[in-house]
Amino acid sequence: MTEDLRTLFPAIKIKKDEPLSNYTYTKTGGPGDWVAFPTSVDQVRQLVDYCRQHQMPLTNLGNASNLIVKDGGIAGLTMIMTEMNTIKLDGDNVIAQAGAAYIDVTKFARDHSLTGVEFAAGIPGSVGGAVFMNAGAYGGETKFVVSQATIMLADGTIQVLNNQQLDFGYRHSAVQDNHGVVLDATFSLKKGDHDAIAAKMEDLNARRRAKQPLEYPSCGSVFKRPQGHYTGKLVHDAGLQGYTVGGAQVSKKHAGFIVNIGGGTGSDYQAVIKHVQETVKAKFGVQLETEVRIIGRD
Repeated sequence: MTEDLRTLFPAIKIKKDEPLSNYTYTKTGGPGDWVAFPTSVDQVRQLVDYCRQHQMPLTNLGNASNLIVKDGGIAGLTMIMTEMNTIKLDGDNVIAQAGAAYIDVTKFARDHSLTGVEFAAGIPGSVGGAVFMNAGAYGGETKFVVSQATIMLADGTIQVLNNQQLDFGYRHSAVQDNHGVVLDATFSLKKGDHDAIAAKMEDLNARRRAKQPLEYPSCGSVFKRPQGHYTGKLVHDAGLQGYTVGGAQVSKKHAGFIVNIGGGTGSDYQAVIKHVQETVKAKFGVQLETEVRIIGRD
């Protein structure tokens, strides 16, 4: 690919051979061949159309919180949606663009005395990522509050999928299957008491601060919860807390997290994940599946 996308799309902020470690929550990852920051649906369509027409791989990172980018970086075009972050009110609905922070949606809802999304007060992902992964915490899930989402498919067409069509499951949605790009989501909430909403959010955030290693870069929860078990307890009971490869370490504060204690790489993370999976399988017969997405070139 010899064409310079910066010349082809002068209105779109695009970087070449950009280190993705600048954007991932783990502070790891090699370069993206091209990294674009669209600010509108039209810009997203231009990029999607170009990739389709030129058979260029397209990767959508949202805000890169719950993923690990390998050291070889990402081929083709990587879209980071954080410039599309508008949040607006429509009755008791909150409509948020894909790049808006989930945390900002919860604050917006609180400020308008709308209840239902407090569980997400500390989830670091974007709205697009939350829909893509059906993000959840403290008994709440995105599927309980999102009534519809606007998706752009690989052929450039736009669909509005309702809650049922989004086919939410545990850390799953239809967007993973149709390879679409989330453009926005509508959160259907209920009127509530502002002070009660604020208190619940503060309580959940206090619990998160007490339990989770927020002082280090991490990708959040690494493994899905296996049926009948708690991941953190399995990893703790396997004696793996503090296990370190390079700069990646099983958190000493919460065994379900792998943190970057300094200079960690995507390969370090992959090595720690593999060792944890093998050890837990050998000791307890439980296969831990990754919740975090691991993408890119080796």
